[in-house]
Amino acid sequence: MPQAVEEYVKTKDFNNVDKVKRNILNLYRADIGKHAEGYSLKVESIFDEIPAQLQKHEKKFKLSSISKEARFREYEDAMFWLKDAMIMNPCYNSTAPNIGLKLNTDFMTLKCYMADTGLLISHSFDENGIMAEEIYKKILFDKLEFNEGMIIENMVAQMLITVGHKLYFYSNPSRTDASNRMEIDFLIAKSKISNRHNISPIEVKSGKNYTLSSLNKFIKKYKEQLYIPYVIHTGDFKEENGIVYLPIYMTGLL
Repeated sequence: MPQAVEEYVKTKDFNNVDKVKRNILNLYRADIGKHAEGYSLKVESIFDEIPAQLQKHEKKFKLSSISKEARFREYEDAMFWLKDAMIMNPCYNSTAPNIGLKLNTDFMTLKCYMADTGLLISHSFDENGIMAEEIYKKILFDKLEFNEGMIIENMVAQMLITVGHKLYFYSNPSRTDASNRMEIDFLIAKSKISNRHNISPIEVKSGKNYTLSSLNKFIKKYKEQLYIPYVIHTGDFKEENGIVYLPIYMTGLL
């Protein structure tokens, strides 16, 4: 958020920055109570659950974490409200990565990213009020033991939205065929659609040591639909075995 950036430029104090961000989160809560008339409790339940869901390995949003009896149709309006309010960026499962990602969308299987990654960090650490400066520094220097992948993945989602992409991912949890079992973080289509080679899979990696088993399976299975496969990571730009590796800040060029 601009206010948080401005506060850091002026004071270089993460405590002051965190106060600004928490004021914004409080304004979000006030808006939910004021404008999400009739389903504000459901909206707030989803909003509060976003960090915990992104912390999971697969990051899919499970309504059962809110209530065992929860059904998507009961929370659908709440999801759309958060999207329209530009608080949350939904990412839907495209079950067949082909010409039209939207044509094969499973709207009931989704991931929920915060529209602002800085707010996600404050939203994730809200047990004791203001988040201490030492926590920010540990995050910046990779010295805090928690799933940093959720922050990097949220940043990538935010940048893809900013340059005009809708958010899709691919998930096949096959229990019978290991060659089909894969999870791709994001899918984007090239700007000019042709009859083949339209879809780019994107894997996001926060650590230095990682494997690309799902990406390699995807490349093999969907070679007719494949355009350019990308890995967005904390390393430098390179191209290797047909895969383009991008540093995080280059996501906005896709």
